[in-house]
Amino acid sequence: MTTPRSPLPENVLRNFFTNSGRLKNLPAQLKKKLIVLEHLVSGLEHGRNYTEPEINAYIQQFDEDYATIRREWIIHRFMSRELEVYTLNPPEQWSRWDALS
Repeated sequence: MTTPRSPLPENVLRNFFTNSGRLKNLPAQLKKKLIVLEHLVSGLEHGRNYTEPEINAYIQQFDEDYATIRREWIIHRFMSRELEVYTLNPPEQWSRWDALS
């Protein structure tokens, strides 16, 4: 009996993004969702503080529902927020898709 394989990040990204880079929809499955969130956050700079309007504008390049993406980044520890200032957390703090069974 074979065990199911983990999704490859490239396959997940191909399935959930259009050719132009827009997000089709946020995956419901946690592992796939974390792959998508990590991909989205990869365009932001470590050590930089972002205002909420800057984060919203960045996310809107990919999806109109910036509030959901922003909230998911906080929930899964990709970013921290204090007084409407957003910063990337170190990757060691991020929820890891490859650590899920």
